[in-house]
Amino acid sequence: MNGDRFDSLDDFIARTGVRREELATLAEVGALNAFGYDRRAALWQIEKAVRKEGALFKGSRGKPEVSPLPKMTSVERVTADYEGTGLTIGPHPMSFRRRELAMRGVLRAVDLPRGRHGRRVRVAGAVITRQRPGTAKGFIFLTLEDETGVSNIIIRPPLFAEQKMIILEQPFLLVDGRLQIQDGVTSVKAERCQGLWTTEPDVESHDFH
Repeated sequence: MNGDRFDSLDDFIARTGVRREELATLAEVGALNAFGYDRRAALWQIEKAVRKEGALFKGSRGKPEVSPLPKMTSVERVTADYEGTGLTIGPHPMSFRRRELAMRGVLRAVDLPRGRHGRRVRVAGAVITRQRPGTAKGFIFLTLEDETGVSNIIIRPPLFAEQKMIILEQPFLLVDGRLQIQDGVTSVKAERCQGLWTTEPDVESHDFH
């Protein structure tokens, strides 16, 4: 043991008394990578350290070994980040689908200010806020985030009434609408909303604050 530093993952587990479930979350979000393991290898070492010695780990306690688990893909790492912490410092989920989105005519957030006022556009992103100000006469305002920035979406009351469940429950939205550029503020007046994917991370949004 070197001062307050941990000599190994086994040392960390033994000295901190962190519960198995918490250790698993730390491993899945990459917080234990400093011990020399990738995320799934860290999960394997955790199981070896916290379980009673049996046939699977017999004679191996305290000895590092190669994990038989495959490394997480980039998408799996980002998904684990969101599930464990609600955010990621890795690639944005939208970046993994950008080629597909471009083929569907979806613009990036950074592209919108360069567009023409009144043009029909298609944007998509993770819903990070939903707002309904009391002075907005029933209008809903969404903020969609992609790998380049955020898009501001205006939802008229009739559209909200028609697509309420999609607008409130889908973590990723694809929005068709009209580009609005007024006084340096860029937004999209939505005409149709749809859920984007069902297999991406469940991004936590801040709703109606």
